[in-house]
Amino acid sequence: MRRWILGVGALLLVAAWAQAADPVVLARDAVDRWIRGELTPSVSVQDLQGKTPEEIADLLRRTVAFPPPPPELEVNLDEAQTDALPAGGERVRFPAVSGSVGGEVVVVVADGRVERIAWRPSGGLLPGWVKSPVTRWIFAAVSLLLLLNAVQGGVTRWLRGAWAQLGGYRRLYWAVNLLLYGLFVFGALLAYAMPDLARALQEAVGGAIETIGLEEGVKGGVSGLSWMIFYWNFTHGLLLTSFFPALLLGLPALLVNAARYYVFGFALSPAVIPWSVYVWHVPTLLIELQGYILVTFGGLVLFWETFRGGGFRAGLRYLGLTLLLGTFFLLAGAWYESFELLYLLR
Repeated sequence: MRRWILGVGALLLVAAWAQAADPVVLARDAVDRWIRGELTPSVSVQDLQGKTPEEIADLLRRTVAFPPPPPELEVNLDEAQTDALPAGGERVRFPAVSGSVGGEVVVVVADGRVERIAWRPSGGLLPGWVKSPVTRWIFAAVSLLLLLNAVQGGVTRWLRGAWAQLGGYRRLYWAVNLLLYGLFVFGALLAYAMPDLARALQEAVGGAIETIGLEEGVKGGVSGLSWMIFYWNFTHGLLLTSFFPALLLGLPALLVNAARYYVFGFALSPAVIPWSVYVWHVPTLLIELQGYILVTFGGLVLFWETFRGGGFRAGLRYLGLTLLLGTFFLLAGAWYESFELLYLLR
Protein backbone atom coordinates (compact mmCIF):
# COMPACT_ATOMS: atom_id res chain seq x y z
CA MET A 1 0.00 0.00 0.00
CA ARG A 2 2.80 2.36 0.90
CA ARG A 3 4.59 1.66 -2.38
CA TRP A 4 1.38 2.26 -4.27
CA ILE A 5 0.88 5.64 -2.58
CA LEU A 6 4.49 6.62 -3.28
CA GLY A 7 4.12 5.56 -6.91
CA VAL A 8 0.96 7.60 -7.38
CA GLY A 9 2.62 10.58 -5.71
CA ALA A 10 5.63 10.29 -8.00
CA LEU A 11 3.38 10.13 -11.06
CA LEU A 12 1.50 13.21 -9.91
CA LEU A 13 4.77 15.08 -9.38
CA VAL A 14 6.00 14.10 -12.84
CA ALA A 15 2.70 15.18 -14.38
CA ALA A 16 2.81 18.49 -12.53
CA TRP A 17 6.41 19.07 -13.61
CA ALA A 18 5.59 18.24 -17.24
CA GLN A 19 2.66 20.64 -17.20
CA ALA A 20 4.78 23.36 -15.61
CA ALA A 21 7.46 22.84 -18.27
CA ASP A 22 4.93 22.96 -21.11
CA PRO A 23 5.68 26.24 -22.97
CA VAL A 24 2.01 26.72 -23.85
CA VAL A 25 0.98 26.44 -20.20
CA LEU A 26 3.75 28.82 -19.14
CA ALA A 27 2.84 31.27 -21.89
CA ARG A 28 -0.87 31.14 -21.10
CA ASP A 29 -0.27 31.87 -17.43
CA ALA A 30 2.20 34.66 -18.23
CA VAL A 31 -0.18 36.38 -20.66
CA ASP A 32 -2.93 36.29 -18.07
CA ARG A 33 -0.65 37.92 -15.50
CA TRP A 34 0.66 40.39 -18.12
CA ILE A 35 -2.85 41.59 -18.94
CA ARG A 36 -3.54 42.08 -15.24
CA GLY A 37 -0.42 44.27 -15.02
CA GLU A 38 1.57 41.95 -12.78
CA LEU A 39 4.61 41.61 -15.06
CA THR A 40 5.11 45.15 -16.37
CA PRO A 41 7.36 47.11 -14.01
CA SER A 42 6.44 50.66 -13.08
CA VAL A 43 9.45 52.87 -13.74
CA SER A 44 10.00 56.48 -12.71
CA VAL A 45 13.03 58.72 -12.41
CA GLN A 46 12.98 58.23 -8.65
CA ASP A 47 13.21 54.46 -9.16
CA LEU A 48 16.52 54.87 -11.01
CA GLN A 49 18.19 57.05 -8.42
CA GLY A 50 20.83 55.26 -6.40
CA LYS A 51 20.64 52.04 -8.41
CA THR A 52 23.71 50.24 -9.70
CA PRO A 53 24.20 49.67 -13.46
CA GLU A 54 23.28 46.01 -12.93
CA GLU A 55 19.99 46.97 -11.26
CA ILE A 56 19.22 49.50 -13.99
CA ALA A 57 19.98 46.85 -16.61
CA ASP A 58 17.60 44.40 -14.95
CA LEU A 59 14.88 47.04 -14.76
CA LEU A 60 15.40 47.97 -18.40
CA ARG A 61 15.32 44.31 -19.43
CA ARG A 62 12.03 43.69 -17.62
CA THR A 63 10.53 46.89 -19.02
CA VAL A 64 11.42 45.86 -22.55
CA ALA A 65 10.48 42.21 -22.05
CA PHE A 66 7.07 43.02 -20.60
CA PRO A 67 5.81 46.32 -22.02
CA PRO A 68 2.31 47.49 -21.08
CA PRO A 69 -0.40 45.67 -23.05
CA PRO A 70 -2.33 47.77 -25.57
CA PRO A 71 -5.77 49.08 -24.59
CA GLU A 72 -8.84 46.86 -24.95
CA LEU A 73 -6.69 43.78 -25.53
CA GLU A 74 -8.56 40.50 -25.85
CA VAL A 75 -6.50 37.32 -26.19
CA ASN A 76 -7.73 33.88 -27.22
CA LEU A 77 -5.65 31.71 -24.90
CA ASP A 78 -7.23 28.51 -26.20
CA GLU A 79 -5.67 28.75 -29.67
CA ALA A 80 -1.91 28.62 -29.29
CA GLN A 81 0.65 28.15 -32.05
CA THR A 82 4.23 27.25 -31.21
CA ASP A 83 7.43 27.70 -33.21
CA ALA A 84 10.91 26.52 -32.32
CA LEU A 85 13.44 29.34 -32.22
CA PRO A 86 16.84 28.88 -33.91
CA ALA A 87 18.68 29.91 -30.75
CA GLY A 88 16.63 27.55 -28.61
CA GLY A 89 13.33 27.89 -26.85
CA GLU A 90 9.79 28.24 -28.11
CA ARG A 91 7.72 31.09 -29.45
CA VAL A 92 4.06 30.78 -28.50
CA ARG A 93 1.51 32.90 -30.36
CA PHE A 94 -2.06 33.64 -29.34
CA PRO A 95 -4.56 35.37 -31.64
CA ALA A 96 -5.64 38.68 -30.15
CA VAL A 97 -7.55 41.88 -30.83
CA SER A 98 -6.83 45.37 -29.54
CA GLY A 99 -9.91 47.46 -30.19
CA SER A 100 -10.53 47.06 -33.92
CA VAL A 101 -6.96 45.99 -34.72
CA GLY A 102 -6.26 42.30 -35.11
CA GLY A 103 -2.95 40.69 -34.33
CA GLU A 104 -1.32 38.30 -31.94
CA VAL A 105 0.39 38.16 -28.58
CA VAL A 106 3.83 36.58 -28.87
CA VAL A 107 5.46 34.88 -25.90
CA VAL A 108 9.07 33.66 -25.94
CA VAL A 109 9.76 30.75 -23.59
CA ALA A 110 13.29 29.44 -23.00
CA ASP A 111 14.65 27.05 -20.38
CA GLY A 112 11.25 26.74 -18.73
CA ARG A 113 10.96 30.50 -18.25
CA VAL A 114 9.01 33.23 -20.02
CA GLU A 115 11.57 35.63 -21.50
CA ARG A 116 9.29 38.27 -23.02
CA ILE A 117 5.78 39.07 -24.18
CA ALA A 118 4.80 41.40 -27.00
CA TRP A 119 1.71 42.52 -28.86
CA ARG A 120 2.19 42.40 -32.61
CA PRO A 121 -0.44 43.86 -34.96
CA SER A 122 -1.26 41.83 -38.05
CA GLY A 123 1.56 42.19 -40.53
CA GLY A 124 3.84 44.01 -38.10
CA LEU A 125 4.65 47.65 -38.76
CA LEU A 126 5.11 47.25 -42.51
CA PRO A 127 2.23 48.16 -44.84
CA GLY A 128 0.68 45.34 -46.81
CA TRP A 129 1.89 46.50 -50.22
CA VAL A 130 5.51 46.26 -49.05
CA LYS A 131 5.06 42.51 -48.54
CA SER A 132 3.66 41.95 -52.01
CA PRO A 133 5.84 39.77 -54.28
CA VAL A 134 5.34 42.38 -57.00
CA THR A 135 7.16 45.08 -55.04
CA ARG A 136 9.94 42.62 -54.27
CA TRP A 137 10.39 41.85 -57.95
CA ILE A 138 10.33 45.55 -58.86
CA PHE A 139 12.96 46.26 -56.21
CA ALA A 140 15.17 43.45 -57.50
CA ALA A 141 14.75 44.63 -61.10
CA VAL A 142 15.59 48.24 -60.25
CA SER A 143 18.63 47.11 -58.26
CA LEU A 144 19.82 45.00 -61.19
CA LEU A 145 19.34 47.86 -63.64
CA LEU A 146 21.31 50.20 -61.38
CA LEU A 147 24.08 47.63 -61.09
CA LEU A 148 24.27 47.17 -64.86
CA ASN A 149 24.23 50.93 -65.36
CA ALA A 150 27.02 51.32 -62.81
CA VAL A 151 29.11 48.72 -64.64
CA GLN A 152 28.59 50.67 -67.87
CA GLY A 153 29.62 53.87 -66.13
CA GLY A 154 26.33 55.79 -66.02
CA VAL A 155 25.59 55.69 -62.30
CA THR A 156 29.29 55.84 -61.53
CA ARG A 157 29.67 59.10 -63.47
CA TRP A 158 26.68 60.58 -61.66
CA LEU A 159 28.09 59.58 -58.27
CA ARG A 160 31.42 61.17 -59.14
CA GLY A 161 29.63 64.33 -60.21
CA ALA A 162 27.66 64.45 -56.97
CA TRP A 163 30.82 64.00 -54.91
CA ALA A 164 32.53 66.71 -56.96
CA GLN A 165 29.74 69.18 -56.19
CA LEU A 166 30.13 68.44 -52.50
CA GLY A 167 33.91 68.65 -52.69
CA GLY A 168 34.01 72.15 -51.25
CA TYR A 169 32.79 70.76 -47.95
CA ARG A 170 35.19 67.85 -47.76
CA ARG A 171 36.52 68.81 -44.34
CA LEU A 172 33.01 69.07 -42.93
CA TYR A 173 32.18 65.66 -44.37
CA TRP A 174 35.16 64.00 -42.70
CA ALA A 175 34.42 65.82 -39.44
CA VAL A 176 30.87 64.41 -39.40
CA ASN A 177 32.26 60.93 -40.13
CA LEU A 178 34.76 61.24 -37.31
CA LEU A 179 32.13 62.45 -34.86
CA LEU A 180 29.40 59.90 -35.59
CA TYR A 181 31.58 56.85 -36.14
CA GLY A 182 33.54 57.97 -33.09
CA LEU A 183 30.38 57.97 -30.98
CA PHE A 184 29.59 54.49 -32.26
CA VAL A 185 33.05 53.23 -31.26
CA PHE A 186 32.82 55.01 -27.90
CA GLY A 187 29.49 53.31 -27.19
CA ALA A 188 30.91 49.94 -28.22
CA LEU A 189 33.88 50.36 -25.87
CA LEU A 190 31.72 51.61 -23.01
CA ALA A 191 29.65 48.43 -23.26
CA TYR A 192 32.65 46.47 -21.95
CA ALA A 193 32.35 48.40 -18.68
CA MET A 194 28.57 47.81 -18.43
CA PRO A 195 27.82 44.54 -20.25
CA ASP A 196 24.55 43.89 -18.41
CA LEU A 197 23.15 47.26 -19.40
CA ALA A 198 24.41 46.80 -22.97
CA ARG A 199 22.80 43.37 -23.17
CA ALA A 200 19.50 44.79 -21.92
CA LEU A 201 19.66 47.55 -24.51
CA GLN A 202 20.49 44.99 -27.18
CA GLU A 203 17.36 43.05 -26.23
CA ALA A 204 15.38 46.28 -26.49
CA VAL A 205 16.71 46.92 -29.99
CA GLY A 206 16.08 43.30 -30.97
CA GLY A 207 12.54 43.40 -29.63
CA ALA A 208 11.82 46.59 -31.56
CA ILE A 209 13.15 45.04 -34.77
CA GLU A 210 11.04 41.93 -34.22
CA THR A 211 7.85 44.01 -34.16
CA ILE A 212 8.63 45.40 -37.62
CA GLY A 213 7.54 42.13 -39.20
CA LEU A 214 10.51 41.11 -41.34
CA GLU A 215 9.53 37.44 -41.25
CA GLU A 216 7.64 37.81 -44.52
CA GLY A 217 10.82 39.11 -46.07
CA VAL A 218 12.74 36.04 -44.94
CA LYS A 219 10.23 33.88 -46.79
CA GLY A 220 10.97 35.88 -49.94
CA GLY A 221 14.67 35.07 -49.88
CA VAL A 222 17.46 37.60 -50.30
CA SER A 223 15.43 39.90 -52.55
CA GLY A 224 12.40 39.91 -50.23
CA LEU A 225 14.39 40.55 -47.07
CA SER A 226 16.63 43.17 -48.68
CA TRP A 227 13.58 45.03 -50.00
CA MET A 228 11.96 45.18 -46.56
CA ILE A 229 15.23 46.21 -44.90
CA PHE A 230 15.72 48.94 -47.49
CA TYR A 231 12.14 50.17 -47.16
CA TRP A 232 12.35 50.42 -43.37
CA ASN A 233 15.80 52.01 -43.30
CA PHE A 234 14.88 54.49 -46.03
CA THR A 235 11.51 55.60 -44.67
CA HIS A 236 12.17 55.49 -40.93
CA GLY A 237 15.93 55.94 -40.87
CA LEU A 238 16.88 58.17 -43.78
CA LEU A 239 13.70 60.21 -44.27
CA LEU A 240 11.95 60.47 -40.90
CA THR A 241 14.94 60.68 -38.57
CA SER A 242 17.60 62.20 -40.83
CA PHE A 243 16.33 64.08 -43.89
CA PHE A 244 13.30 65.79 -42.34
CA PRO A 245 15.26 66.92 -39.25
CA ALA A 246 18.05 68.06 -41.61
CA LEU A 247 15.56 70.40 -43.30
CA LEU A 248 15.54 72.33 -40.01
CA LEU A 249 19.02 73.62 -40.87
CA GLY A 250 20.86 70.43 -40.04
CA LEU A 251 21.39 70.62 -36.30
CA PRO A 252 18.39 68.43 -35.30
CA ALA A 253 19.63 65.69 -37.65
CA LEU A 254 23.07 65.89 -36.07
CA LEU A 255 21.61 65.50 -32.58
CA VAL A 256 19.32 62.63 -33.58
CA ASN A 257 22.07 60.69 -35.29
CA ALA A 258 24.60 61.39 -32.56
CA ALA A 259 22.23 59.69 -30.13
CA ARG A 260 21.51 56.92 -32.66
CA TYR A 261 25.17 56.09 -33.24
CA TYR A 262 26.02 56.07 -29.54
CA VAL A 263 23.07 53.79 -28.69
CA PHE A 264 23.75 51.48 -31.63
CA GLY A 265 27.41 51.24 -30.68
CA PHE A 266 26.50 50.43 -27.09
CA ALA A 267 23.83 47.85 -28.01
CA LEU A 268 25.72 46.26 -30.91
CA SER A 269 29.07 46.03 -29.21
CA PRO A 270 31.32 42.97 -29.43
CA ALA A 271 31.08 43.03 -25.65
CA VAL A 272 27.65 41.39 -26.02
CA ILE A 273 27.87 39.97 -29.55
CA PRO A 274 30.26 37.10 -30.38
CA TRP A 275 33.13 38.16 -32.60
CA SER A 276 32.21 35.40 -35.05
CA VAL A 277 28.92 37.23 -35.62
CA TYR A 278 30.20 40.78 -35.23
CA VAL A 279 32.82 40.45 -37.97
CA TRP A 280 30.17 39.65 -40.57
CA HIS A 281 28.00 42.54 -39.40
CA VAL A 282 30.71 45.22 -39.60
CA PRO A 283 30.16 45.87 -43.35
CA THR A 284 26.44 46.36 -42.69
CA LEU A 285 27.20 48.93 -40.01
CA LEU A 286 29.75 50.79 -42.12
CA ILE A 287 27.59 50.92 -45.26
CA GLU A 288 24.17 51.66 -43.78
CA LEU A 289 25.37 54.12 -41.17
CA GLN A 290 27.22 55.99 -43.92
CA GLY A 291 23.85 56.72 -45.50
CA TYR A 292 22.69 58.56 -42.38
CA ILE A 293 26.05 60.33 -42.12
CA LEU A 294 25.66 61.69 -45.63
CA VAL A 295 22.25 63.21 -44.95
CA THR A 296 23.45 64.63 -41.63
CA PHE A 297 26.35 66.17 -43.51
CA GLY A 298 23.91 67.55 -46.10
CA GLY A 299 21.89 69.20 -43.36
CA LEU A 300 24.99 70.97 -42.04
CA VAL A 301 25.82 72.13 -45.57
CA LEU A 302 22.27 73.51 -45.74
CA PHE A 303 22.95 75.40 -42.52
CA TRP A 304 26.19 76.86 -43.87
CA GLU A 305 24.77 77.78 -47.27
CA THR A 306 21.76 79.46 -45.67
CA PHE A 307 23.79 81.81 -43.49
CA ARG A 308 27.19 82.06 -45.19
CA GLY A 309 26.83 80.78 -48.74
CA GLY A 310 24.38 80.81 -51.61
CA GLY A 311 21.18 80.74 -49.57
CA PHE A 312 18.60 78.18 -48.52
CA ARG A 313 17.81 76.96 -52.04
CA ALA A 314 21.46 76.24 -52.80
CA GLY A 315 21.80 74.39 -49.51
CA LEU A 316 18.64 72.43 -50.25
CA ARG A 317 20.16 71.23 -53.52
CA TYR A 318 23.20 69.95 -51.63
CA LEU A 319 20.94 68.20 -49.12
CA GLY A 320 19.06 66.55 -51.99
CA LEU A 321 22.34 65.24 -53.39
CA THR A 322 23.29 63.71 -50.05
CA LEU A 323 19.84 62.11 -49.83
CA LEU A 324 20.39 60.40 -53.18
CA LEU A 325 23.90 59.32 -52.20
CA GLY A 326 22.62 58.00 -48.88
CA THR A 327 19.92 56.04 -50.70
CA PHE A 328 22.56 54.24 -52.74
CA PHE A 329 24.40 53.28 -49.57
CA LEU A 330 21.20 51.96 -47.98
CA LEU A 331 20.47 49.98 -51.14
CA ALA A 332 23.88 48.31 -51.09
CA GLY A 333 23.68 47.78 -47.34
CA ALA A 334 20.25 46.14 -47.54
CA TRP A 335 21.44 43.57 -50.08
CA TYR A 336 24.51 42.74 -48.03
CA GLU A 337 22.59 42.57 -44.74
CA SER A 338 19.97 40.20 -46.15
CA PHE A 339 22.70 37.94 -47.54
CA GLU A 340 24.47 38.12 -44.18
CA LEU A 341 21.36 37.15 -42.19
CA LEU A 342 20.25 34.36 -44.51
CA TYR A 343 23.61 32.76 -45.28
CA LEU A 344 26.67 34.12 -43.47
CA LEU A 345 25.25 33.85 -39.95
CA ARG A 346 23.68 30.42 -40.35
